[in-house]
Order: sequence, then C-alpha cells, then structure tokens
Amino acid sequence: MNQPTANRVQTICLVSLTVLAVGAALKWLAPVMIPFVLAFFFSQILSPLVRLLVERMRLPRVAAIAVTLTLASLVFVGTASLITTSVGQLGVNATGYQQKAVEVINATTEWLPLERFGIDDTMVTEPLKRHSIGTLGSLLLGTTNAILELLSNGLLVLIFLVFLLLGPSSRPPAAGSFWEKVDRPIRRYLFAKGILSAATGLLVALVLGLLKVDLALLFGLFAFLLNFIPNIGSVIATLLPIPVVVASPDLSTTAAVLAITVPGLIQFTIGNLIEPKLIGDSLDLSPVAILLNLIIWGMLWGVVGMLLSTPILVMLKILCEQFEDTQALAQLVSASVEPE
Repeated sequence: MNQPTANRVQTICLVSLTVLAVGAALKWLAPVMIPFVLAFFFSQILSPLVRLLVERMRLPRVAAIAVTLTLASLVFVGTASLITTSVGQLGVNATGYQQKAVEVINATTEWLPLERFGIDDTMVTEPLKRHSIGTLGSLLLGTTNAILELLSNGLLVLIFLVFLLLGPSSRPPAAGSFWEKVDRPIRRYLFAKGILSAATGLLVALVLGLLKVDLALLFGLFAFLLNFIPNIGSVIATLLPIPVVVASPDLSTTAAVLAITVPGLIQFTIGNLIEPKLIGDSLDLSPVAILLNLIIWGMLWGVVGMLLSTPILVMLKILCEQFEDTQALAQLVSASVEPE
C-alpha cells in the first residue's frame, strides 16, 4: 500500500471513530443536550421579538427579555394544560370510541367475504377489538409520559434560554462578518419555519374544531410540531386524526371526509406554495438525507430528536456551505446538485 492510500485509509478510520464517539457522547449527554438545543432554537426564534421590543418600543434589554420569557412561559403552560385536558377528554370518551371501533370492525368483516376463504369472522374481529382497546390505553399512557417529560425539561430549557438571550449570541453579529453570513439564514429559517408551523397548527385546529372533531387542539399542536419534519411530517400530521375520526360516534361521513382532506390541503398549500417563497433554498434537502437524519436523531434522542433533526440538518448545511472544504458535504445532503 502506497503512502497516499495509507493516509486516505487512516483519515477514513479516524473520521469514522470520531463520528461514533460524537454519537455516543450525544446519547450519553441527552438529558442536558436536549434542553440546551431546544433553548438554542427557541432563542433564535425569540431574538427578533426581543430586538423588536428594544428598537421599536424602547424597552431596556432586560425588560424586553423578561416580557419575551413571560410570553413564552404562558405558551408553555397553555400547551401543557392543553395536553392534560386532551388526555382527560380522551379518557372520558374512551367507551364511545371503543363501541364505535367495534361497530366499524363488525361492518368491515361483514363486507369482506371471509367465509369464502374458510376464515371464521370471530378469528379476525376478536383480536382487532382487543387490540383497539389496548391501543387506546397505550395512547393514554404514552401521552401522559410525554407530559411528564415535557414538564421535567421545561425548567432546564427556561434556564438555558435566559442565559442565551442575555448573552452576546442573541445579538446580531457585525455586518459582513463570517458569523453574520451563518447567523442570518439560520435565524431567518427558524423564525419563518416557526411562524409557518404555528399558522399550520392553528388552521388545522380551527378546521377540526369547526367540524366538531374531538382533540382538535391536540391535533393542531401535533401539526405544529410535525411541520418541522419536511414531507414526512405533514403526512403523519394528516393521518393522525383518522383513528379518532373513524371511532367518533357523533361524526357524520361528510365531516369525517372533510376532517381528513381539508387539513391535508392546508399542509400542502403551506408546505409547497408558501414555505418555499419565504424560506428559499435552505430546505433544499434530499429526501434520503432527511429520512436518514430522522432515523439517526430518533435513535439518539427519541421523539424530540426526530422533531429537531431537520432544523439541525439545515443549520449544519448552512454552516458547511461557508467553507470551501465542506461544501461537498452540503451538496451531499442537497436535493439538487449544481452542474460543474
């Protein structure tokens, strides 16, 4: 083996070991890193509001940060209350959901010609009925655990957020500097994505609420969160209400169809028509890169990692584009490769 080849193999081995070590460190430090990363993204979204209060309303910086944190805390408390109320509503209506699920299962098995294939109906219906009840219980338990995790991390996120907003990183960098080239597109992406995700969640919640779909506000919250995952997130957010829509005993067929199609149209319009004009090329990501990134961060940090995976990938892509040696990595995760 000649020297250049040996150096190349050595470099690949060192990079591989470094990636594995970083992954292990991120997994081990997840209890601290997750609140810090959440606080970092929140600080990027809230910094324009702080700047607006300082420049337009002439508030002292400390007072502007206090007002911003108060508003953010109210949103956090309202979100936790919303999830708690939705879980309670789900528990109250559990009997009605189970009865409607049983009716749907019976009607489906009557429509299917199972007897022609020598299959007894009870062999199919009984496991499905038991599974529907077990799924509902798992949903209640999983949502409750998510609430506890959210509340336990909330204080640590708030502490990190205070220091990030008070620190120099929340102030705009000097014009023409390297950090200004990196900071501006990251802030613009996070702020625009946050506004568009909030609009998506509000519209979905409003439509489902007008159609009298149970847990409308909770599904709006899911639409807001999942909108940070391009392509895949909008599909999941559209399909999430289907079990509740199908199992709701008081929902008409027309309302059920509208509850699926209208949120899908909202997701499509915002994600494919409005978002590209506001965000530009920062989301020029390959679907394969998005999916692989989603799996990796999901393995490292669970559901929170999946929600943060695309913003992290966008931030790394913008950072890599600023260095000549790493521009190839940015093109590797890009959906379109510029011709040479």
